[in-house]
Amino acid sequence: MSSSHEPSPTIGRSPAHRPSRARRPIASVTKAVAVGAAALLLTSCAVANSDGAAGGTGGGAAGALRVVLQQEPPTLEPCEANLTSTGVVVRSNITEPLIERNPTTGDLDPLLATEWEQTSDTEWTFTLRDDVTFQDGTPFDAEAAAFSIDRAVNSDLGCNVEGYVFGETDLEVNAVDATTLTVTTPEADPILPLKLSFIEIVPTTTSTTDKVREPIGTGPYQIGQWDVGTKLTLNAYDGYWGDAPAYPQVDYQWRGEGTVRAAMITGGEADIAMGLSPDDGIGENGVSYPNNETIALRFSGDIAPLDDIRVRQAINFAVDKEGIISSLYPNGDVVASQLIPEGVVGHNDSLEPWAFDLDKAKALVAEAKADGVPVDTKITLVTRTAQFPKVNELSQVLQEQLTQAGLNVELRMVDTTQHLQYQLRPFVTNEGPIALLVQHGNQAGDAQFTVDQYMSSTGAQSTFGTPEFDQKLDAAAKTSGDERQTAYEQIFADQNEEIVQFAHIAHQTGLLGIASGITYEPNSASGDELRIAEVKPAA
Repeated sequence: MSSSHEPSPTIGRSPAHRPSRARRPIASVTKAVAVGAAALLLTSCAVANSDGAAGGTGGGAAGALRVVLQQEPPTLEPCEANLTSTGVVVRSNITEPLIERNPTTGDLDPLLATEWEQTSDTEWTFTLRDDVTFQDGTPFDAEAAAFSIDRAVNSDLGCNVEGYVFGETDLEVNAVDATTLTVTTPEADPILPLKLSFIEIVPTTTSTTDKVREPIGTGPYQIGQWDVGTKLTLNAYDGYWGDAPAYPQVDYQWRGEGTVRAAMITGGEADIAMGLSPDDGIGENGVSYPNNETIALRFSGDIAPLDDIRVRQAINFAVDKEGIISSLYPNGDVVASQLIPEGVVGHNDSLEPWAFDLDKAKALVAEAKADGVPVDTKITLVTRTAQFPKVNELSQVLQEQLTQAGLNVELRMVDTTQHLQYQLRPFVTNEGPIALLVQHGNQAGDAQFTVDQYMSSTGAQSTFGTPEFDQKLDAAAKTSGDERQTAYEQIFADQNEEIVQFAHIAHQTGLLGIASGITYEPNSASGDELRIAEVKPAA
């Protein structure tokens, strides 16, 4: 796999209007993915016409677009927008970043920044738009950009984007003038513009001591009303600097059952339904897409018996990945050997998935037990309700398979807020060994976003590591081009051989329900950031 997804350090000035986001064929990933993308075009075009209210422009009042989610967003705090349940509403709808990654091509597109260049080994300079206002009427400028970066990365707020993207690194930000911003890193960072695409820009009046639940941004929509537990409404922002969106209003609802979300589409009660399964009854209104999500078990490797590599290896042998996919996810999911799928810089296509070998799993558990490892200690398998289709069924299968290997496994299903306590530092530490079902989506297209948070000894979602492995991660982050690809390939190989913090299960395929009066072509980021400006009424 080439490193063609890596952005160029310099981008030319954008046109006066907002850049077009028309989807282009994937040219830099594998042939299989490219063929899948072409198939998606045909699939989305095949969705039949609808007779929804408001002349087919959306079934809600006055042409509102109606979106049904798996769950209510726990918050709309912009610095938590890389969390799927938050970002699917916030990103590029309410708030916007300086730069936006095109999820189809991997290119970086100008947004609030019109151009950028590396002006020294550790400094990048950004030129910003001069015609943008926040939804409270205050102007967007370099001071606001600097404030937003400082708030998300350098503060004590504990923003998820800090751990996900920047880790322990602080940034020096400077508003040179109203439209010029410099960002300086402690060491050379060849992908800083890509990292900054994860920071949503907010006005300088935003709290720096508390996270905000309802943000102000520069996006095409602003928060209208949030009836907690029932409905969230966004209204088009009349002062938006770019092209006006097609829908004056977006109504979000949430239903935990996929069959209910699908029925809302087929019954004319919703226009877009997220997170569906082929078994939910969506029929011809279902549009599938490769979503870059990978599911895996992540182990708390510092607590017995999961602190013994033989037990972690045993779990890998005990999980029947082929059987899981064929019975639960037969419409596009593939067995995973690593946390990132093809098309992401650093993917190692020579890695083979762990074979299903129950006898080997039992033998490893018995060997560890003979050496005094307390393999009878209860391991809690923690999974999140409604995280993705059939997660309940998958969780029960995993519990059974690990039990068959000779381990004592208890299943615990939790909600989003509870799951985050296990997922992110500081981890739950008083409940014994944990096997956490994680769903990781690398929408950035570069392995650094995965390994820094999931594999370093201080990563926001990493439960253990080694100093030697940390050195490899640090060295890889400084590389570019083919050298970068090779370095991360080796890291994924070493993880599987030396660390074994994960039992990889599958690279997933997403499925949206799209009403027949709607035109929208999903892409690999759609499950994380549903850009409403890209949704149009059917012609």
